[in-house]
Amino acid sequence: MFVSEGAVVAISDLTSPNETAVEIEAHAYKCDVSSESSVRSFIADVQNEHGPIDVYVSNAGVGSGNGKFVAGGSNESWELAWQVNVMGSVYAARRLMPDWVERGHGRFVITASAAGLLNQIGSASYSCTKHAAVSLAESIAIEHGDQGIQAHCICPQYVRSNMTKGMPMAEGSQDGLLEPKDVANALKAAISADEFMVYPHPVVKDYFINRAMHPDAYLSGMRKLKAKVGRAFQSKG
Repeated sequence: MFVSEGAVVAISDLTSPNETAVEIEAHAYKCDVSSESSVRSFIADVQNEHGPIDVYVSNAGVGSGNGKFVAGGSNESWELAWQVNVMGSVYAARRLMPDWVERGHGRFVITASAAGLLNQIGSASYSCTKHAAVSLAESIAIEHGDQGIQAHCICPQYVRSNMTKGMPMAEGSQDGLLEPKDVANALKAAISADEFMVYPHPVVKDYFINRAMHPDAYLSGMRKLKAKVGRAFQSKG
């Protein structure tokens, strides 16, 4: 989407995403967002080779299940969720904000999740860290909005990716499994309207309002959904 709008785009992954870069006409870099030094090197390399960064999209995310109990999962899995889903954005913002404030413009986009506004059944670590990601995006908007910095927070439900591949809840979602381009188009619309929150699944906004107004009813409904999902898993073997 950004390339089609004429932007010079750099993308990164744990291993250099050369194939994707060639496909979309972007520039490929290797970056581990759980490492501050790696994030800083990625940003420095892009700036040295292509000039100042105007838009940063913090899109990396990981998730793992609870196990039998809500606080299940290893300490390592919880720490990885925190490092990737939250600190990856912190590291980038820490590096970019001083330059952006001095220049008087910049745009920071965080891909959170509907789980950051609601909850992800079966993965407390994912939900907790995505709530934190939403809060960080809000903090950027509050702290630097009057200094020319725009922030956007993308909160989709399930999107087709390697993370959702083979996931029954995703592939059978009542609100639909979106394609990545759908999310890109929703972000484009939000940028055009200068709207902070991006709802690729518009119904998430309704769910979020209902959660805020009727928290007990929301929790009761989520418990019913959990029971329904459990029955679906059992029926599949």
